[in-house]
Parts: sequence; structure tokens; C-alpha cells
Amino acid sequence: MTGRCVAVAWSGGRDSTALLHATLSAARPLGFQVVALHVHHGLSPHADAWAEFCAEQCRRWQRRGHEVELHIARLKDRPARGESIEAWARKARYRALHEMAQREGATLVLLAHHRRDQAETVLLQALRGAGVAGLAGMPRCVGRDGITWARPWLAQGRETIDAYVRRHRLRHIDDDSNADARFARNRLRLAVWPALSEAFPQAETAIADSAAWAHDAARCLADLAAHDLATLRHGGGLGVDALVALAPHRRGNALRHWLRAALRQAAPASVLVRLMTELGGGAKRWPVPGGELRSHRGVLVFAPVDVPVEAARETRLQILKAGRHALPGWGGSLQVTRVREGGIPFAWLAHIELRKREGAEQFQAGIGRPPRSLKKQFQATGIPAWQRDGPLLYGGGQLLYVPGLGIDARVIGLPGQPQAQLEWVPARTA
Repeated sequence: MTGRCVAVAWSGGRDSTALLHATLSAARPLGFQVVALHVHHGLSPHADAWAEFCAEQCRRWQRRGHEVELHIARLKDRPARGESIEAWARKARYRALHEMAQREGATLVLLAHHRRDQAETVLLQALRGAGVAGLAGMPRCVGRDGITWARPWLAQGRETIDAYVRRHRLRHIDDDSNADARFARNRLRLAVWPALSEAFPQAETAIADSAAWAHDAARCLADLAAHDLATLRHGGGLGVDALVALAPHRRGNALRHWLRAALRQAAPASVLVRLMTELGGGAKRWPVPGGELRSHRGVLVFAPVDVPVEAARETRLQILKAGRHALPGWGGSLQVTRVREGGIPFAWLAHIELRKREGAEQFQAGIGRPPRSLKKQFQATGIPAWQRDGPLLYGGGQLLYVPGLGIDARVIGLPGQPQAQLEWVPARTA
């Protein structure tokens, strides 16, 4: 679809039906094309009937002269075992809406959330221990991946929408799952909200106003984090000394925003607490979703960790020329570069054995220096544990090369010999 186009997320329920009808009325004199986007989750036995209701309603509006097209996305996957149905449905719905909007050329998607929805969202976030960003609730307008998501009725009360539905005699769906107390929002809506609004009649407006204040505060904190991070960045990470020197509240704010960007999601609170108390000192690492944080030589970095692929580890390798030799069983590759001196003769590389560390290996770091255990060599050079992975290379029973340390001095070639330098490259950086 080309031209001016606006999309409306339409479940068929009361709120989204009212929004779609209002959008059609406003778009008609302006010459806008309206597309209605319906997501068929397949979770309810009534899902097919709801999709058919939406199709029939669109046909009625079309007969009345409204320019509207209906597009339905049927979800084929299901929540993983133990995954929240609410969280899965929300993510899947937005993903499907985004795909449909892009396909139809709509860069604006309207959502029917209103003031009560905002107040419920803020309360749920508070009960989950959310920070300022969570307490800001839903944004009125936000752009993500080429689509602007807008909630034009976020400041409107539910009673206003009810009045609109009655005035225009709009048919809509009543979703029976809204009465299912297994879902947190339903429990809040059915058991808590009636008592809260009776005790505090202005609760809805007051909570929504608080969300607006929290939204402004969150933006201020983001600006402060950007200012601090500009002075903290060190290569691909953060300078630990400068980070620790910040006041605790600014350090935590900077870390929180840096982690969100690195992990592409909010960092677990437990990780932030550990970082606040454990940063500084020697090499350290902290597991996080999708990888781990590493502090080494004064720099904190995020290292993504690929999901390991089960593969047999290679035990033999023949190197006859320069190039990169993939070793998927070890999770990386060996880069071979021809050099004039300081390398290992190609004669040693014709028949290589690949072994894992066993603890008794001896490595000679330089000519004239005594061989020492790998553990002591790693400690002396300050190589952290995560850079010691990879195979040990042997030839004729002699240790030739150790990832992180390099070539054993006892096998360095003589001038004039064809020789090569070796480098172990983990898959995540290959």
C-alpha cells in the first residue's frame, strides 16, 4: 500500500473498536487510508470468531464508504514452558503489529490504551519493584524500528470511551479472558481497583499524573547517564576507576543505562547490586543475560556468549600454509600468518595435536628463561581466565603454542626457516 496510511491495532474489543471508528471518521475528509491490524493469538477458543467479527465489521464500514482494510496475523508459536502467557502475548502482538504495519507502508500505529490502563500499568510496575522508567508507565508516543506507536487516548477516562461507544452504537467483542484471575492485570482490575477507587475517587487521575512526572524524571536521568558515560567510555567498555569515583547514585544510573544498551534489556537488579559493591580490584566476571560482564585491567566490558553448539573437539590439525583454520569443536579458529622471524617453523606444524589443559603443562615464555607452569605464566602476564580458552598445540610431544601466551620459546625458528605466527581467535570475535 502506498500513500498516506495510518494503522490501528484492533482486537475487536470496546476500546480499540472505538479508536478505529474515530480514526476512520477523522481520516476520511483528510484522505488518509486506514488499515486495521488484528492479531490472532490462538489462545482462546473464540479467536476464530473474533477474527470473523472484525472482518464482517470492516465490510459494514466499507459499505458505508469508509476506506479501511483489515489485516490479520495468525501466530503459530506458543509460550515456552514456564514463560508468562501475558508477557509472551504482549511481545508476540507487538512483533506481529510491527510486521503488518511495515508490510502495508504504515509508519504510524495507533493504540487504544486510556487513562485507566496507564494507572493499572503504573501500579503493576510499582508492585514489581520497578524504577523510575517503569513508574513512567506507557509513553504517549514512541518511535521504534521505523514505526511510531501512539496512544492518543492515554489521557482520556474510560467513561469517555464508554460514552463514545454508546453514542455511535458500536458493536464490539467482550473477551472472557478479562475475567481470568490467573493474570496479574485482571486480579488488579477485578479485586483491587474497585476498592482503591472507592477509597480514593481521584486515584486514576492522580496515578496517571504521577506517571507523567516519572516520565520527565526518566528523561532527565537518561540525559545525566549520557553525560557521565561520555567521560567513562574506554574503548569498548567503561573505565572502572572513573566509574567508582562517581557518587553512588550517579554510578548506579550510568551502569543501569549502559547495561540496558549492552544487553538490549533491563539488567537484573541483582547484577547491578553486585557491580556496585564488587567493582574494583583484579579481574572479575559476572554472568548476565546473553553473556557476561568482565572487569580486567581497569576496563569493564560486556562479552556476548554464543549458545554452545555440541560438536566433537578436533584432535589433529595439519598446517601447510598461512590462513585461518576453523576449529568449531573448540569454539574458534587458528589464524596463521607467515613471518620472517620470531615464529614457529612450518615443519613443526605439519602434524599438530590439539589438547585441553590438564594442569601439569610447562611453558617457556622467552629464550633463556626457565619453563614455568601455565597457571604461573597466565598470572604473571595478567591474562584473565576467559582469555585462556582454546586448544593447546603440541608437535612430537612438545608444547608449541598456548592461547593467550603465544609460541613456546623452545620451538621458535631460526633465521631463514619458513615460519609462522599463530593467534587463537574465539568464535565470538572471529
